[in-house]
Amino acid sequence: MSDKRTAPTDLAEPSTSGTSGPETDPHATESSTLRIVDKRWWARTDSGTTKNIEENSDKPAYVQQLERQVREKEDLIRDYAAKYKGAQKDFEETRVRVRREVTKDVEREKRSVLASFLDVVDNLERALEAGQTESADGALLTGVEMVYKQSLVVLSSYGVNQIESAGQLFDPTLHDAVTAVPVENSAQENMVLTVIKPGYRIGNDILRPASVTVGRSESS
Repeated sequence: MSDKRTAPTDLAEPSTSGTSGPETDPHATESSTLRIVDKRWWARTDSGTTKNIEENSDKPAYVQQLERQVREKEDLIRDYAAKYKGAQKDFEETRVRVRREVTKDVEREKRSVLASFLDVVDNLERALEAGQTESADGALLTGVEMVYKQSLVVLSSYGVNQIESAGQLFDPTLHDAVTAVPVENSAQENMVLTVIKPGYRIGNDILRPASVTVGRSESS
């Protein structure tokens, strides 16, 4: 009796369970997206995140160029406006200064003419005094008096008025002492005794001081 051994029918085959196919590179399957981040501090937003470079390129280059040109034109306009205001201010100041100088020149010339006219009034006043002391034609004397009074009226229309000096205390701003006259009465010390030539003022200014004689006490 022969011992027959049979070979096992189940052949060991390589098991596919628990094994994987050829290994693949994970970087090859993932989408490789390149992202550029600007980490400069001035490019950060208020929330602390950084701005992407892509955000700075939202507008086309020609639009950015036009905006830059507009800003330059606005700066130029502001500069011209500032210069115009400065020039206008200088012009106004010059105009006011010239007007003030012209006014002063006119006022100075007017005073010069009025001061020269005072000599005519003085001569009329002397003629009246001479006519009152000497025998003169009454009609002529009346005519001279009329001219004299008319002259005073014309002067007054220009703001020129005679300074009251006789019997007043001597004031060097109003009077010009021609001579000093000795007096016995001490009350007449430094007083205007005689008005040789009357003084005139125009407004608050002295057009011509009065020429006077001043009392001087003999004891002084």
